[in-house]
Amino acid sequence: QVQLVESGGGLVQPGGSLRLSCVVSGITFRFYAMGWYRQAPGKQRELVADISGSMRTKYADSVKGRFTISRDNAKNTGYLQMNSLKPEDRAVYYCNAQMGTRQYWGQGTQVTVSS
Repeated sequence: QVQLVESGGGLVQPGGSLRLSCVVSGITFRFYAMGWYRQAPGKQRELVADISGSMRTKYADSVKGRFTISRDNAKNTGYLQMNSLKPEDRAVYYCNAQMGTRQYWGQGTQVTVSS
């Protein structure tokens, strides 16, 4: 059974930081690209960042320079370091693992940025 379990969300003030983690089981993680997506209320889910098995990264323009995606294949875990958070970063954040047509999602973790 494939599982992706996110953690690390919460409430933070503008300008603050959070680190999201995604622990993956049931697949050979190093073969999969891993992505972080988010969905704000009333909006479509959007890609925040992704990282290939060879560590190539890609970011949405809205988070470049503030967020960093990484992965530890030995721990089957992906991370999203979020700095300089803004109120518009508020959303449910989901991790995703994809290889070809195979795609798996976590359950999501809420991030709220508010003073």
